[in-house]
Amino acid sequence: MVPSENLLRTQATENTMRRLLALGTLLLTAPATVSAQTVLDFEGVSTAYPFVSTTVGDFYNGGLSGGGNTGTNYGISFGANALGVCLNTIGFSCTNASRGGAGDPASAQTGLFFLDGDGTFMNVAAGFSTGFSFFYSSVNYSGSVLLYDGLDGAGTLLASIDLTPTLSTCGPEYAAAFCPLVAAGTTFVGLARSVAWGGVANQIVFDDVTLGSATPGNPSDVVPEPATMTLLATGLAGMAAARKKRRTA
Repeated sequence: MVPSENLLRTQATENTMRRLLALGTLLLTAPATVSAQTVLDFEGVSTAYPFVSTTVGDFYNGGLSGGGNTGTNYGISFGANALGVCLNTIGFSCTNASRGGAGDPASAQTGLFFLDGDGTFMNVAAGFSTGFSFFYSSVNYSGSVLLYDGLDGAGTLLASIDLTPTLSTCGPEYAAAFCPLVAAGTTFVGLARSVAWGGVANQIVFDDVTLGSATPGNPSDVVPEPATMTLLATGLAGMAAARKKRRTA
C-alpha cells in the first residue's frame, strides 16, 4: 500500500625523475576534476541537526539561509518557498523523509522541498550546460523538473524530466515513508539559467542537485579518466626503464 503521510512530520597530493615520481603520486591520490560540475547537498542550511525545516534563501548565493548560515557562493538563488528539510538518519527522526543509507553519507541530513504552491524555482545567473540531475522521493504523486534558458522559468524550455512516484522500501530504522531517494537526470543542449521544480506541496523531496552531469553525486567520487591513468602508467614505466638502464651501465 502506498503511504499517505505528508513528507513533513515533525519528531523531534639527480631531480627530474623525482619530480615525475612526485607528480605520479599526486595524480594517483588526488580526486579527478569534472569540469563545470557542481553539487548542492543542502547540508548546513540549518544551524544544527536534527531540525525540521528552514528556508534555503541565499545560502548558495553569498547570503544567508533561514537558519542564518552561508554556503558556497555559486550565484544560485532559490524561490522564497524553497526549504531545506531535515532527513531522518538512524537514531534521529525529525520528519517523514530519509535517504535510507543510499548515496553520499555526508549528504544524508538535509534535502530540498516546498510546503506551499505547486513548485519552486532555482535560478543560476551564470547558467550551466551539459546535464542536470538529482535524487528525489515522491511516494504518492508524480512530479516534474523543467530547465529553461531564462531566469524564473522564462525563455526556451531546454529539457523536462517526468518524475514518477517512488517506492517506500526503507527499513523501520529510518522511520520514514519518503525513503529511499532515487536518481533522475538528463542531458541537454544549450545554457540553462533556471530550474522549475514541480510536484505536490509537502509530498516530494530532492537532494544532491547536480549541475553539469546527468548523474547526481559529488565530483570527488568520480574515478580518473582512462586516458589520465594510461599517461601516468606510461610515465612511471619510462622512469623504471631509465633506472634499470643506469644500473646496467
